[in-house]
Amino acid sequence: MFEIAPSILSADFARLADEINAVEEGGATVLHVDVMDGHFVPNITIGLPVVRSLRRVTKMTIDCHLMITDPGTYAEQFVKAGADMVSVHVEADAHLHRTLSSIRSAGAKAGIAVNPATPLGALDEALPFADFVLIMSVNPGFGGQAFIPTSVEKVRRLKQMIDARGLPTRIEVDGGIDEGNILEVVEAGADILVAGSAIYGKPSPAGSVRELLEKGTVWV
Repeated sequence: MFEIAPSILSADFARLADEINAVEEGGATVLHVDVMDGHFVPNITIGLPVVRSLRRVTKMTIDCHLMITDPGTYAEQFVKAGADMVSVHVEADAHLHRTLSSIRSAGAKAGIAVNPATPLGALDEALPFADFVLIMSVNPGFGGQAFIPTSVEKVRRLKQMIDARGLPTRIEVDGGIDEGNILEVVEAGADILVAGSAIYGKPSPAGSVRELLEKGTVWV
């Protein structure tokens, strides 16, 4: 069964606790937190203090996606702040094995994030040390972008790579997910679907989560 991970990047920060409660009521099980530093991506968002605050108001899995230039310095700090999952970009970390190991040692699930133009071959050596891989289906840095269609095939090839090695690695997909494409992404092998504007850009976030869960369910 796949999971929906609402991205708080698209939420109303003036009423963040209410926004989180709404998606949890709708059936979301993961809360996606985009951490941007204005260097690795052209935007600045939130950091450790907000994650600590989120931990106090929700029991959902907190999933921190670090879009920063020096993830190895900060990854473990996000775990200590309350993150249950932390992903770092393969393009940003020259010592990926060390960073993934530090995340796991701190008690969280460790993930590798991959930009749209980065080939899956970049994951070859590090894949056994990751609990999940985050496939970016838009170019990171801003919410509300359109889904890149070739991401579906990339998810499918990653699933085949994982299965061929007999690994338990999960696949997360982030960017442009909505009710029109969620089913094909799930069928390709995705386990966690991040959605921002498709949830918080609608009148009822709870209803939007329920709709995505229904649209992505493969009926047999």
